[in-house]
Amino acid sequence: MIGNKFVLIGILGLFVLPMSLKAQKQKKIKGEEIAIGYLNNSFDTYDKIQKTIWSTPELGFLEVKSSALLQAHLADNGFKVEKGVVGIPTAFVATYGSGSPVIGILAEFDALNGLSQDTVPYQKALIPGGNGHGCGHQLLGTGAVAGAIAIKKWLEKAQIKGTLKVFGTPAEEGGGGKVFFAQGGLFNGVDAVLDWHPASRNAVRTETSLARISIIYHFSGKAAHAAGNPEKGRSALDGVEAMNQMVNALREHIPSDARIHYVITNGGGLSPNVVPAEAEVSYYVRAKNTEELFDILKRVDNAADGAALGTGTTVTKNRLGGAIYPLLLNKPFTKLIQKNLERVGGIEWDERESAYAKKIAETTNTSQEDLDKVKTVKKYDEDSFGRLSPGSTDVADVSWNVPVGSFVAATFVPGSPGHSWQNVAAGGTSIGTKGLLNASKVFALTAIDLFSDPTLLEPIKTDFNKSRGKDFKYTPIVPDKGPELDYRVIK
Repeated sequence: MIGNKFVLIGILGLFVLPMSLKAQKQKKIKGEEIAIGYLNNSFDTYDKIQKTIWSTPELGFLEVKSSALLQAHLADNGFKVEKGVVGIPTAFVATYGSGSPVIGILAEFDALNGLSQDTVPYQKALIPGGNGHGCGHQLLGTGAVAGAIAIKKWLEKAQIKGTLKVFGTPAEEGGGGKVFFAQGGLFNGVDAVLDWHPASRNAVRTETSLARISIIYHFSGKAAHAAGNPEKGRSALDGVEAMNQMVNALREHIPSDARIHYVITNGGGLSPNVVPAEAEVSYYVRAKNTEELFDILKRVDNAADGAALGTGTTVTKNRLGGAIYPLLLNKPFTKLIQKNLERVGGIEWDERESAYAKKIAETTNTSQEDLDKVKTVKKYDEDSFGRLSPGSTDVADVSWNVPVGSFVAATFVPGSPGHSWQNVAAGGTSIGTKGLLNASKVFALTAIDLFSDPTLLEPIKTDFNKSRGKDFKYTPIVPDKGPELDYRVIK
């Protein structure tokens, strides 16, 4: 009798299980309709938010209005917002839900100096020398928040357990805000993090990045009358120039994929007849891994010491805390995002947007064929996975603490250089808004996948642990140093 009972239960299970899976699938599809429907009906909301941030471009760690706007919108939509995390006034973490899995979304909102630009298809600064969103972080932050709210609406309706976190990370452009989130343990307990970036194409990120460190070299000498008693002077500017000359010679003798950049931030004064007592130069050093990074940095430091010795000056070296790792890729996560990127599809410009894009394209000699690529999604290329990109991003430090899946969406006109007036112009129009909403849909679909089926996280975590190594323990490149909150302040 007991045996027959179990046989009966087993037979019924053959019918119940498929029905259960079918109901689960239908529930997920219904959830996707809720999330995507919200985004389809919210163009005006996110167009206004991104353009508000675009019109008040704020530099790293100074994004007071931009951060506050995103925080307020999240709070108004049911997120609990923790402000001023990790000692950064404009940093925040917004949380919704409870339990596992815990999915994070990265948001940025800092601008670049010297890139002020109107939304016209020709170069025209709104404020000469002013700030501008040449990297599209007003779109990045707004798209991340839009996606998070769409996911929240689905979680709420589906009544599924899980926690969603939006990490409002300032100062990606040189300040390395995410480094301090990682150092402060804010990604502990997070299962996976979603990331995107504005671009001129729609594609998953399959390239890793360069590690980067920022150093300020301050030379001190002695002021004197350059004509009356020059023998009593020691020029700090001579020290800077001597150092730069030696570093320029050094470039020939470093790996071809490494990078060194500098700007003279203090030239030592305005009067040629005064020997400059103080001068300063700011450097970036980039390399494919931290070992190579420190090797090149030592040689740059030696150039600074030699320049100081040769010019009779002294030099102090300030390594900024926002130094960043190379990006750690995650193949299973990338393939999951690729699937959803293809489901969302490319960007469709209307007649007005197409005419505007053509005028932008004329400034870069970009063909119509290239412009049409925004309508498509780039196919996943297994051979390109793991190639080295010459850029750097503080997302990299996140990627060594928790699995990160990243992609780009078309918000700019193809052919436009990075950090350009063309990007500022297009990003501040509906072209930018359409791109950010596509990105938010990819966020929504991917998060729904992970919340609906947490087993998808297993291969993602396995790949993460294998890639970073069994004994890896995260330590910032410049440990025990907080953010330079005034690094963008003119002194």
